[in-house]
Amino acid sequence: MFFERHGGGERAILVHLEGSNPEAAEDPQEFQDLALSAGADMVALVTVSRHMPTAKFLIGSGKVEELRDLVRESEAELVIFNHTLTPSQERNLERVFECRVLDRTGLILDIFAQRARTHEGKLQVELAQLDHMSTRLVRGWTHLERQKGGIGLRGPGETQLETDRRLLRVRIRQIKQKLEKVRSQREQARRGRRRADIPSVSLVGYTNAGKSTLFNALTTSEVYAADQLFATLDPTLRRLELDDLGPVVLADTVGFIRHLPHKLVEAFRATLEESSNSDLLLHVIDSHEPERDQQIEQVMAVLGEIGANELPILEVYNKIDLVDGVEPQIQRDGDGKPERVWLSARDGKGLELLRQAVAELLGEDLFVGTLRLPQRLGRLRAQFFELNAVQSESHDEAGDTLLAIRLPRAELNRLVSREGLKPQDFLEQHTLQ
Repeated sequence: MFFERHGGGERAILVHLEGSNPEAAEDPQEFQDLALSAGADMVALVTVSRHMPTAKFLIGSGKVEELRDLVRESEAELVIFNHTLTPSQERNLERVFECRVLDRTGLILDIFAQRARTHEGKLQVELAQLDHMSTRLVRGWTHLERQKGGIGLRGPGETQLETDRRLLRVRIRQIKQKLEKVRSQREQARRGRRRADIPSVSLVGYTNAGKSTLFNALTTSEVYAADQLFATLDPTLRRLELDDLGPVVLADTVGFIRHLPHKLVEAFRATLEESSNSDLLLHVIDSHEPERDQQIEQVMAVLGEIGANELPILEVYNKIDLVDGVEPQIQRDGDGKPERVWLSARDGKGLELLRQAVAELLGEDLFVGTLRLPQRLGRLRAQFFELNAVQSESHDEAGDTLLAIRLPRAELNRLVSREGLKPQDFLEQHTLQ
């Protein structure tokens, strides 16, 4: 760490603010879940009605004194606000409480730091933390105005604070360069999948909606899944075989949350791009959650921020085992396309329906069938092989080639038209003459 702080513990007082703006309001139950996910031992939850935040403390001075007395009585070592605090507000509150003060962004960053497992995930968390820390660097220093001195070092020089800010900037630049390399590697992998015509599907949704449990059930993987917020941080990709469609790449991604700090969206852009470059998004929704409509809105807001809100989306209502009278089913729109699947990832009920719906949505622009090519169309046969579209090859008694192929219809139409043939006739008969 670049600065000194009060020795912290896990005994925490949670401060939830209620105001007149419903859009800026936070959920107190979600706040408690966040604190528990971070490992805090909650001493008390204090609700403060505050319609006009103050610049010095965010809350009124009278309530600050009440909280100070509560901190001393309960021997709490941490006060967490379910709101964003400015650096000066954090410093002022710490000075009064004589213990650590954390805001909502700092709490989420701490959870992310605990969950990061891969090198990339740790870099992303560190970038967000350093960015958050850079505005709070002044807090712990007691010798900010002292110049570095000593023989050969006297003169204008840098203050210690300036030195540390420079070190922060250097480290942030290094991390961004490393993440840019990760980003290019991901893009290269995606280009390879596109060349092989392998569709990609991403699981997105509110945190703790059951994405990882669904991912494990579909792919028979063992990705860490738990009933806690942000159990998944690092993206995981697995190959999934679907009937009548072939292989697809399924990605499990980090969960979203209301008012997700912009620093995290920026830091995790390389990871979130896995979603924004998918052919289909599976929006996993907790059907048992009372505030699921608000959670859906929050997910769509984050998808809009990363440019993924225009992609095809299939809603997956999970946890129907907790809802009475709901059976696994596919709900379709006016054109007959699947738009919603109800299932239970934990019990495995409805998983086949989800596979069917995904195959329908991805397969509508995909041709899967057997072509009969006479010997004169050898060049067309070679082009199918170049595109990795051939699944199997055989020959009939007349010497014609039978190719079982799988590729986008637009690509098939282009190749067939180039040979002077009529694509519509060919598609109906599944043969080339």
